[in-house]
Amino acid sequence: MLYDAPMLKGILTVGGWTMASRVLGFVRDILIAARLGAGPVADAFFVALQLPNLFRRLFGEGAFNAAFIPAFSGTLATQGPQAARDLAERMLALMAVWLSSLVVLGILLMPQIMALMAPGFAALPDKLALAVELTRITFPYLLFICLTALVSGVLNGLDRFAAAAAAPIFFNLISMAALLGLTPYVATPAHALAWGVTASGVVQLGLVLWAAARAGMALRILRLPTLTPEVRAVLRRMGPGVLGAGVTQLNVVVGLMIASILPAGAVSYLYYADRIAQLPLGVIGAAVGTALLPLLSRQLRAGERLSAHRSMNRAVEFALVLCLPAAVGQAAAALPLVETLFQRGAFGPSETVGTAAALSAYALGLPAFVLVKVFAPGFFARGDTATPVRIGVATVAVNVALNLLLSSWYGHVGVALATTLSAWFNAVMLGGTLVKRGQLLPDRRLRRRTPRLLLAALLMGGALWAGERLLFPVASGPLRLAALALLVGGGAAVYFGAAHLFRGFDLREFGAILRRRRPPGAAPAAA
Repeated sequence: MLYDAPMLKGILTVGGWTMASRVLGFVRDILIAARLGAGPVADAFFVALQLPNLFRRLFGEGAFNAAFIPAFSGTLATQGPQAARDLAERMLALMAVWLSSLVVLGILLMPQIMALMAPGFAALPDKLALAVELTRITFPYLLFICLTALVSGVLNGLDRFAAAAAAPIFFNLISMAALLGLTPYVATPAHALAWGVTASGVVQLGLVLWAAARAGMALRILRLPTLTPEVRAVLRRMGPGVLGAGVTQLNVVVGLMIASILPAGAVSYLYYADRIAQLPLGVIGAAVGTALLPLLSRQLRAGERLSAHRSMNRAVEFALVLCLPAAVGQAAAALPLVETLFQRGAFGPSETVGTAAALSAYALGLPAFVLVKVFAPGFFARGDTATPVRIGVATVAVNVALNLLLSSWYGHVGVALATTLSAWFNAVMLGGTLVKRGQLLPDRRLRRRTPRLLLAALLMGGALWAGERLLFPVASGPLRLAALALLVGGGAAVYFGAAHLFRGFDLREFGAILRRRRPPGAAPAAA
């Protein structure tokens, strides 16, 4: 069987826009590294950015979409657009009231929250005060970005992926504009960035509301929130999802707390490394998960269990095709990646070494991070948000134990390793549960292709190792960017060539899907 055409097109749409956003994000991070470096001011800003993002993941994207998208898609299919619009508007009004209250409370209690989130800052009063001030500026972003996630769920339920995937581009554009234009008028460049974060939330919400109206689903925010049976059903499903997202985000909090206790710069090293590691995770994992959830919801609601089984297999396969080389490539070429992207201005060689070490650790967990994104829709599409909660609780326990153990040995690299190992635990538990229930049955094609893809990725890793030692000792200045481009391009050629030769995948299939026809002579793969 070929890749499912609607799913692949959704993946490519989300992935393409996400790639554009991540490239702009790298430009933004290059500016931040040059202006802030990896010292106390940078640490304070990254904590200020982390807190609203933590609540966004808690109340916005993950938990809400897991409960709302299946309900919205089902209502749209069975009761029509007006009933689906009414459900979306009621949820929008309820979330607006709840999140506004949370923002006000958070701003008032920010000193106490910051003392809990970053206990290591308490020994440096100026650093703690700066973190509190910056987080108060960025915290309203939580309101706007969670509402953006809700409206994005509406668009995804309508199979309109472009606007929701493109919205984060404005986060990067406005952050860069604020850093460059607002810095002379505020206390520090970090203050300019903080104001840019909040402004970008307003713009992103406006964009998705406009896109929903263009799709025939204009939504009102200012209406009285009411608890209809449909809204209560979403909230009941969302409750375990929020708990599951909460225990998952505890991993982030634990890492942040421990990093704040480590020497200055640890928070920044982890941030910059995570930004590079997040590129394939956002492009591959988020794209596959976003496209897979509404598709699985429709297939299961229609009783098309064989189609759902095939969609899961192809989603896993597509994710592995791209995340395996990304993981091996980041681990093998961590130092030249960080050096070329960030080493300038306030970001020097010592910051490069610290960030590259963390990146290598994060890279080892990339396939696990992506597979978690792929496996989760297998539960959410069936209305099961409880199982990921139970697995999430166990994952947090594993992460806390590993953080305490590994950070005492390896410092900030131990924090990254703990995150990686706990991600593998999460992925194995989720995937194993789906297999045990018969909801994920790896077909012959997936079993045959996976080891061949891994072999091709390892060959690419060897080529990158050799290429780095050949190119980078003689490259300096602007030539480093050319050397990195040559290294990445050569590695990609080795991987795709080897994978095609080993029959790990067939590039003709992707072209056939995009042209809406089967490649000549191709036969359906046995399931």
